[in-house]
Amino acid sequence: MAMPSKRSSITLSISAHEKARLEQLALDFGQTWGEKANVSKLIKAIAQNKLCLADNHDWSRDRIDTLARALNLLKDEGYASEALEIAHVLLSRGELSQPLRQEIQRWVDAPGELWRSQLEAYRQRQRPFRLAYQDAAEQIWSFTVRHVEIERHEDRIYLDCWCDETERNQDVDALKHNWSLRLDRIPDEAVISPVEGCWQPNLAYIEVEFYLFKRLAIGYRSKQSADIVVEWLPDQAVRRVVRRIHNTFWFFREVRRYGSDCRIVGPEDVRDRFVRDLKAAIQNYE
Repeated sequence: MAMPSKRSSITLSISAHEKARLEQLALDFGQTWGEKANVSKLIKAIAQNKLCLADNHDWSRDRIDTLARALNLLKDEGYASEALEIAHVLLSRGELSQPLRQEIQRWVDAPGELWRSQLEAYRQRQRPFRLAYQDAAEQIWSFTVRHVEIERHEDRIYLDCWCDETERNQDVDALKHNWSLRLDRIPDEAVISPVEGCWQPNLAYIEVEFYLFKRLAIGYRSKQSADIVVEWLPDQAVRRVVRRIHNTFWFFREVRRYGSDCRIVGPEDVRDRFVRDLKAAIQNYE
């Protein structure tokens, strides 16, 4: 008959506060006896590697934000394995906000983007296709794409597309066929299928004119791929810029940074839309 193994016991010299913290940890990690916290089970679980000890959760907000931006860049550029490594590091940290944790976990659960190679093939062959897209409200849309360009706007990658669909596009009439779709909002299980019709040679464009004043007029750096005219008007002491744009949303995002040192001259519908946005912003403070 086998003799039962002898159990060892230890005595912990800890304060009441430290005991309370251990009991809370036992509850947090499910180490209980009935409904009560069991510190002995907690220590045993650590010894058996069922629970792992980690460094104090003292990462700064800047470090978390930097890694989150790096994760998004790797995802956008198609480096899935590298992005997964960073995602797992972030998920192991307790400093993550709940919305960021949920966003990263959703991607980790379904990181595949098989549609990207399909999309690139259609773009290279200039073949129109159907594409599903999930907006910020998690509503699925379907687009008939007849031209697509992969562009970076601020810190994310977008598909700038010419699509048949114009419903709910809030841009000016001349640009209603253009859509700017965030790459990471295309469902991982998206199916791309061919459609009939012609490929559009370009996105829709309009020319906008704006004036720059004061130091901005002197320090302005021309966007060579988009600016058609950049000239100094000595009689008005302003710099006049004419630019081709395909989306007023991104144009307005840039112009707002210029503040009072910039004025949109035309077209009238673009200028009026920007003025309405400014008035709406002011009303938020009244």
